[in-house]
Order: sequence, then structure tokens, then C-alpha cells
Amino acid sequence: MTRKLYYEDSHIKEFDAVVRSCAERDGAFEIVLDKTAFFPEGGGNPADTGTIGDVNVLYTFERGGEVIHRCGAPLEPGEPVHGQIDWEKRFSNMQNHTAEHIVSGLVHRRRGFDNVGFHMGAEGIVVDFDGFVDDQELSDIEREANEVVWRNVPVTTSYPAPEELPGLVYRSKLDLTENVRLVTIEGVDVCACCAPHVKRTGEIGAIKICEAVRRKSGVRIRMLAGDRAYEDYRKRAESAAAISALLSAPQDDMAPAVERLLAERDALAYKLGGLKRKMIRQEVDIIEKAEGDLLFFEPELDGKELQLLANAAAEKCAVAAAFSGDNGAGYRYVLASQKTDLRPVVRDMNAALQGRGGGRPELVTGTVKAAREEIERYWRRRP
Repeated sequence: MTRKLYYEDSHIKEFDAVVRSCAERDGAFEIVLDKTAFFPEGGGNPADTGTIGDVNVLYTFERGGEVIHRCGAPLEPGEPVHGQIDWEKRFSNMQNHTAEHIVSGLVHRRRGFDNVGFHMGAEGIVVDFDGFVDDQELSDIEREANEVVWRNVPVTTSYPAPEELPGLVYRSKLDLTENVRLVTIEGVDVCACCAPHVKRTGEIGAIKICEAVRRKSGVRIRMLAGDRAYEDYRKRAESAAAISALLSAPQDDMAPAVERLLAERDALAYKLGGLKRKMIRQEVDIIEKAEGDLLFFEPELDGKELQLLANAAAEKCAVAAAFSGDNGAGYRYVLASQKTDLRPVVRDMNAALQGRGGGRPELVTGTVKAAREEIERYWRRRP
């Protein structure tokens, strides 16, 4: 069985070992060493990667007590090798995993809720709790979690004997009876876990709860810690600086500046809407009444404005057909009539022009994928 150095010291970055076996499988090579610092995927923690000699370790997993290193090239059994894990990735995983223990422990201590789902990826940590915690309390928990980091309390592991377990209080998703590894964050949390952790909470640096979403009777949170929290802060700071420059406003005044900008936009949109309505009425007023149909193409009009145009024009013709769009994206349409039942009309047009839509006898709406030339040709030939 592989000697698991990551349990002896989670901060081992390099080690010497001997290759015990190497087998090709699915285009890669599964290598077993007599000892390893590569942590296999498990307990919600991603697998370590790195190198063994000159060979890249692509993935690490456990099978029957052996740690399997999935590599891009073979190694000779019996060969002494030097292993080196991707320490930046491992340390980030430890920062984030220990941070999750702190937050989950605080939620459990405050509300009694359990962590019932956990995933750690590049986007951060996602945790599901079986009870709802509102935004204000999560903010308080985030603050308390960072106070745990600032106190720099020790993080230790232990393997209690099976007979000790009934008398211990600890968090666990499984009903374990033996080979239980407990991770204790002094004064905060005790949890069964198989993954490597930091040695003191100060190594985490910072903890940030990014968002929370209600899920049935519980809540799902996404959080970041350590280098990932720092990188997230850096990107947000850059975005805030860029937005501040665009608004010509200090960062502390960005929200009021955006509110003013939105108010100005709404006022302009209202004014533009009034001008468009006036333009539509003027356009229809100069049209002579006709026995046949009237066809309009107005790419700048939205759905309500298109409907206004069609309804106004319907007073002067059999069917008013108004289209807005272009040949690439397709066209939105509104058909209006005061004389003709439009339901059979729209069925025929949709079939001819790859359209979808419908409505009332006097008004129908929808879209077509045909080009303008095809639409014009259809309306010239419409019975």
C-alpha cells in the first residue's frame, strides 16, 4: 500500500520514491510509487498534479488503497524517482478547503445546519446547506470566519480509535465507524475529512462569501479564499477603477453616478418614444386609402411601435403588414386589419416565409426567417 506523505505533512512539495508498477491504460500510464505526496481526488478536493522525474502527472486517484498517478509517459518499475507536486495549486486547494470548514463549522454552530453538498473548482467553492441562512447572517459569518483567520489558530488532524468515536462531537456527511480522520480547527470546528489542510488559519489569508441562492428549504453559497479571493478582489478593483473613469466619478460615488445615468437614459428613451410615435402618425397620415395591403419595413421600431404603426395603417387598407429587423437576424412582424380575419393570413405567411406567430382576428404578431426580398415578393403575390 502506498505511503501517503500528504497525511504526514500537508506541506511536502517534493519527495523521493521508487516506482512499484506502471501500466498503460486508455492512452496514459498508471504509475504506483512506494510513497507519494500527490493527493488523490476525494472528499470534494481536486487531485494533485505535477511531475515525477520528467513525466507529467495528469491526474491522481486512489484504487484499493493505492494512489494511482495517471501520467503522460511510462516509468520503469524499480526506478528511483523524484516527485514534485504543483504546489501553487495544492496550497490554493488547502486554503479554500480549510476556509470551507471554517464557514461550514460556523453555520453549523450558529444554526445547526449541515453541509450536504460540496464542490471545489476553479470558480471557487460551492456549498449546499440544508437550512436557509439570510444575507445578513451570512455577512456576519463571513466576518467571523475572517476573524478566525486573523487569530491564526492551529489546524490539526487526529485518528481516534473506534471506541472513542461515540463520545466525540464532529461533523460528517457519512456514518463512519473506523479509519476516521478528524480535522480540528481550534475553537471553531471538528470535521471528518480526508483532504490536506493548512497548518494554521493565517495561511488562508482571506475568506469571501460571493453569493447565496435559496435552494428548496436550504441555501447554496459560493465562496473564495486565499489566492482565489485575492485574484477576485484584484479583478473587481480593476473593473471598479475602469467604471469610475468612464463615469468621471470617484469609486465611492459610482452607484449615485450610475443612478443619474440611468435616469438620463430613461428620460431620453421617453422623449425618443414620443418622437417615434409622432413620426409614425405623420407617416400614416400622408398615405392614401387603398383597397389592397400596405407593407412597411421599419428596422428602428420595437414591438410596441411596430404595433402602433400597423394599427394606424390598418385604417387605410385591407391588411397592414409592418416588419422590423434584417436579413441576418430575421424579421419581427405585426399584421393588423379592420376588415380581414388575419388568422388564415398569418398561417399562410408563416408557411411561406419560415415564420412563427399568431394572435387575434384583427391583430397577429410573430417572426420570420425570410429575407426582405422574399417578404416583398410574398406580399406582392398574396391573394
